[in-house]
Amino acid sequence: MWADYLPLLFFLTLFVLLLMGYPVAFTLGGVSIVFGLLFLNVDFFKLLPMRIFGTMTNAVLISVPLFVYMGVMLERSGIAERLLETMALLMGRIKGGLAMSVILVGAVLAASTGVVGATVVTMGLLSLPTMLKRGYSKELATGTIASAGTLGQIIPPSVVMVLLGSVMNISVGDLFMAAVVPGLGLVVLYLIYVFIFAILYPEQAPPISIEEIRVFRGKGLFKRLFKAFILPVALILSVLGSIFFGIASPTEAAGVGALVATLLTISEKKLTYKVLTEVMKETTFLTAMVFVILIGATAFGLIFRAMGGDDVMIRLIKEANLSPYAFLAIVMLGIFIAGFFIDFIEIIFIFIPVVTPIFIKLNMDLVWIGTLIALNLQTSFLTPPFGFSLFYLKGVAPPEVSTGHLYRGIVPFVLIQLALLALMIFVPEIATFLPKALK
Repeated sequence: MWADYLPLLFFLTLFVLLLMGYPVAFTLGGVSIVFGLLFLNVDFFKLLPMRIFGTMTNAVLISVPLFVYMGVMLERSGIAERLLETMALLMGRIKGGLAMSVILVGAVLAASTGVVGATVVTMGLLSLPTMLKRGYSKELATGTIASAGTLGQIIPPSVVMVLLGSVMNISVGDLFMAAVVPGLGLVVLYLIYVFIFAILYPEQAPPISIEEIRVFRGKGLFKRLFKAFILPVALILSVLGSIFFGIASPTEAAGVGALVATLLTISEKKLTYKVLTEVMKETTFLTAMVFVILIGATAFGLIFRAMGGDDVMIRLIKEANLSPYAFLAIVMLGIFIAGFFIDFIEIIFIFIPVVTPIFIKLNMDLVWIGTLIALNLQTSFLTPPFGFSLFYLKGVAPPEVSTGHLYRGIVPFVLIQLALLALMIFVPEIATFLPKALK
């Protein structure tokens, strides 16, 4: 009977050690080896090299460094800065127009890069001082920037989607397509909230002066608009268009995106040896971090299944008479709470391999489940105390912006995400419509 509790003890030991601050990759691998040596045959570890080699040779995962490279390179190109300035002046006279322009630019950058850290830092450096100077409240300014910067979690091409597709063994292209409508829906809900907020509290979201708008709309307006919008759109079409229309796989499209981002940086005359070196170093660092964690997660998954973890979980669900939707609610709540404390990569590699076989047993649509998980993981970037977007933004914010401003500002946007998540649970077609239509 005690053997039934062994997988749960394994899982809880790992979770507690992570909360205590031990490195993720080495904790995953180390705890797995200790439990394997104590409770399994040593010969069992002969399977581990084959599992790791199978993971490392997964062609889909090649897209991870390519998407990261694409995002970091685009951030260095200066295109984001011009896009933000142009959008802000274009929407400057609308109530809350500056905040709305930040959200729209965040959506464009999400569809261009999919790298959250680079987007949040870029938009924080460019727009936060401007919003504060123009009289925006610190809460609205920081909340808007942090939430818009994390749209890259749900709007494809998303590194989260690539990792989810690999772990859940489903098509990354299908996940990308399923995330389009929820991603755009989230953008619309953000815009509606900012517009209503600006109507109710106009002193906290003032419009840009008529004089600035008049200067902007002077000579060369259409040329500026063309240069600001056409380059990001070209990148989006080169990546997402090639996937959605079946021209390229996600991995091939990532390669195209990396090349186009490099060409755009060249066209802006920003590609230097120093920039290229910085992009390569950052790409290598982020990719190495993901893959070292992935190796540890592979060991964790192997030992957990060898201990009968899947069977124990399924039996507990049956004995508790949980319906598929009740189990889904527990998983979503668990991921949301885990996001308070640990990173989305850790959640993907620890939680998802455990629950995916159960979703399969319950005959639930994995593409829909993957989209729900991606949207839920997005909240982990925003929720205190360890929301990574909040850390990124605080790192580049002026001294007068406190952590309290960040925490208060993000609350409405987290509630919007949770509302959309609940709506997607009750109306799965929001996620499943586009993949079925395009097929």
